[in-house]
Amino acid sequence: MSDETDFDAVVIGAGFGGLGAALRLAEGGAKVALCEALAYPGGCASTFTRRGARYETGATLFSGLGEGQFLRQLRDRYAPELRLDFPDPVVELRAPGLSLPIPKDRDVLINALCALPGAPQARLRAFFAEQGRVAAGLWGLFNDPALLPPWDLGGFARLVGRAPGLVELVRLMGRPLSAAVRRHGLEGFLPLRIYLDAVCQITVQAASDEAEAPFAMAAMDYYFQGAGHVHGGIGQLAWALARGVEAQGGHFYSACRVKSIRREAGRWAVEARGETLRAPLVITNLLPQDLSALMGATSGAIPRLDRLGEDVAGGWSAAMLYLRIDPLACPRPEAHHVELVMDPSRPFTHGNHLFCSVSAADEERADDGARTVTISTHVSIPELLALPAEGQGERMRQVHESMRQTLAALAPELHAGRRAEMTASPRTWQRFTRRAQGLVGGVPRRAGLHHYTAFWPSAVAPGLYLVGDSVFPGQSALATALGGHKLGAYLSRGRPAPSVSLSPRPADVSPRHDP
Repeated sequence: MSDETDFDAVVIGAGFGGLGAALRLAEGGAKVALCEALAYPGGCASTFTRRGARYETGATLFSGLGEGQFLRQLRDRYAPELRLDFPDPVVELRAPGLSLPIPKDRDVLINALCALPGAPQARLRAFFAEQGRVAAGLWGLFNDPALLPPWDLGGFARLVGRAPGLVELVRLMGRPLSAAVRRHGLEGFLPLRIYLDAVCQITVQAASDEAEAPFAMAAMDYYFQGAGHVHGGIGQLAWALARGVEAQGGHFYSACRVKSIRREAGRWAVEARGETLRAPLVITNLLPQDLSALMGATSGAIPRLDRLGEDVAGGWSAAMLYLRIDPLACPRPEAHHVELVMDPSRPFTHGNHLFCSVSAADEERADDGARTVTISTHVSIPELLALPAEGQGERMRQVHESMRQTLAALAPELHAGRRAEMTASPRTWQRFTRRAQGLVGGVPRRAGLHHYTAFWPSAVAPGLYLVGDSVFPGQSALATALGGHKLGAYLSRGRPAPSVSLSPRPADVSPRHDP
């Protein structure tokens, strides 16, 4: 670390929420320290190197990369040389008797669903018309960050101007997506249910009968909102943003584990790597329970953190397979994604549902010329923790074997092309990301109105804030980066900074591979 220990702000965690907050604060002239426990930035949306190969860590498909969208603006500003690829189809959804390519164009998808045997075409089109209106309303907010809270006067005035277009969204608030499906008489059309359960599970972290309708309907457009791939790995973009913090005068400390946070003489003292960093403002890209632990807070001492921690603890971790495959195993040379459902009647978890992301053939991901594949499935942490310690290990062995069986049955080209395999479990996530119990993915967006009580960023304690997937706007690299950036703007009042798209690019920012 440098000799400097006094800062305007310390940001703990260089996931995309922390990166967004640190960038905006630094752009506004704040002296920022960004601390990351790992040797590379990005958190769950990073690229790591192991045994001579580079893999996407967990999150693998990113929206907001289209022209004018938020992540695209960050890339254009800090690393315009980074190549973006937009696979078409974006995802291929496979289940027994079903192969459904998800294209970049939503109308093409709707036509494909309507062309399936037994499809109730008129009802499908009516459902997607309603879904499209709701999705347009919410994506309009994500594509114009000024409309997201916290607002300035101009942003609030523009939001009020859009209020008529949000009426349909309000009517669906708190209700499950399945209620809208039933209202359109589509509950018996299995291909639609498979598609909805699959897309909801990987975005809002809940099945369609639980997922809250407005955000689930917006998530259905995830694939059509600039969904793409950063050539070389999402870690390339994370590194560019971390270097962007430095180019704006901030400090990025990798392999810098924070051990404690305490209040001292009206400021925060952050113990990290043998030094004490002091600042009036601390932003943490951590789980609520992990922040409580750093503060040494006992249960009940900070009720807001306790409540948030309970919400997160009701969610998920992930089991992973990381593969090296023969470069000719897949007919598609570009980076692409395959989503697999072995039994649509069972929950889309624990190896029954897989999301597989294959690197491009020209990315040079491995020293032996292999392509790399990241495969994930959801694991219920409450269910896992209900087992004795020895039972948890056996359960994870069963999940990994179920993943292999699903892969062999529905993506035989990936299974047959394997050269090497690594596994990961909730314990792995806990070890490397330092997330309590290996919890990832944020708070499941289940039906109910409780999600709407925390739109505005409120301090956990004076000058102490949370960003990341535990707080609004929630899951995805796009959402967490936006949330961090908006909080940074809110806390930078009086420090004018131009919009991302209009800021000049720092001359000394260059992309890197992670170490």
